[in-house]
Amino acid sequence: MIVVRCTQPGDVDALVALAQETGPGLTTFKPDRGALVARVERARRTLTGDAQAFEAGYFFVMEDTATGDVAGVCGIETEVGLEQPFYNYRVSTAVHASQDMRVWTRMSLLNISHDLTGYAEVCSLFLSPRYRTAGVGGLLSRSRFMFIAQFTDRFPERLCAELRGHFDENGESPFWNAVGSHFYQIDFNEADYLSSHGKKSFVAELMPRYPVYLDLLPDTAQQAVGVTHKDTAPARKMLEAEGLRYENHVDIFDAGPVLECHVADLRTVRESVIARVRIGDRTQTNSDAKSLVSNTLLEDFRCGATAGAIENGAFLLTAEEAAALRVKEGDDVRVLTSYPRSR
Repeated sequence: MIVVRCTQPGDVDALVALAQETGPGLTTFKPDRGALVARVERARRTLTGDAQAFEAGYFFVMEDTATGDVAGVCGIETEVGLEQPFYNYRVSTAVHASQDMRVWTRMSLLNISHDLTGYAEVCSLFLSPRYRTAGVGGLLSRSRFMFIAQFTDRFPERLCAELRGHFDENGESPFWNAVGSHFYQIDFNEADYLSSHGKKSFVAELMPRYPVYLDLLPDTAQQAVGVTHKDTAPARKMLEAEGLRYENHVDIFDAGPVLECHVADLRTVRESVIARVRIGDRTQTNSDAKSLVSNTLLEDFRCGATAGAIENGAFLLTAEEAAALRVKEGDDVRVLTSYPRSR
């Protein structure tokens, strides 16, 4: 069974290898052993309640329990911007008009913003190309919302997700080339690296002091604002299905979109329910539904996908699935069920 679980110190080697498969722009998951060791340790301290509010964050791995292979990662930061500023551009509108000239113009501006300070952030989503088959990416992404639904008291009211922005066929960011490169005097990857390691003072020191008029940028840069990287498009679709929406905030480096919503409005928070575990053979159910199922354990949280739906307050798992999720007969599980469109 493929499950998403909390990270453990023994995952570091696999995480370093997996991070080698990522491309530019995935700020929060780099192939840096020291940073990954610190990330895993920070996640463990968050689970045990020993992390301070400004550093609290969760980190999960997707594991194929049959082979032990680590296939993907995802994370949740509890409250962004409490220690290091959480910068975004807010896309706004300016109107210039002259009655004498009979001229009226409407232009888009980029303004530096701290609007999302204190939000929770879902981040670090990466699935190895080896596992990009139907349903696997959905499990990886939605497992975070199953965790949030189970432990809502650990999160603030609002949630956001920064998505990787558009890169051209040469692997370059048109927006960075038009804006950031002129102010920071370093290349995108170096700026991305410094930011991912918490060294953000250079952003405040060197960023544009005034709004940026989009109309003054090259067409390629204008067209990149709010556009998702082609490899991240499926993730955006899943996040929007969960209830997150683009509200005119973009990343300051590559202008990738930031999606946001209230935690209470997440589909998984609204629709997932608790059921008892029943262990048996899959032939004992006639349901054609598919479900995400997670245990209710904080420090050993596990989430997987399987066939079936809740019947009479119980959910049927095979013995193998129950073992993978670390549950037994009569335990509670959280279930999010989806049915075929023809229903």
